[in-house]
Amino acid sequence: MAGSSHGHTPAAWTGVTIAFIGFCISGAFMVLASPVGFWAGLGVTVLGGIVGWIMKGMGLGQPKDQHAAYQTLSEKRQPAGAEG
Repeated sequence: MAGSSHGHTPAAWTGVTIAFIGFCISGAFMVLASPVGFWAGLGVTVLGGIVGWIMKGMGLGQPKDQHAAYQTLSEKRQPAGAEG
């Protein structure tokens, strides 16, 4: 993954940051024994995934087929004579 710059986009950073904050909220409210706060934190976590997905759709993510390392790896994995 490191060779393909996987996750080095604004969409990935934003989505993961929001999800991490949601996990922290859920963890804190779990310790405080507050089910409402726990579920609110999980909602924030899901929101992080949705925001990352929307940002990727807006062009702030990295399409897999655009990176040279990914294309080279894909070509190596195809058996000889298999095109398509």
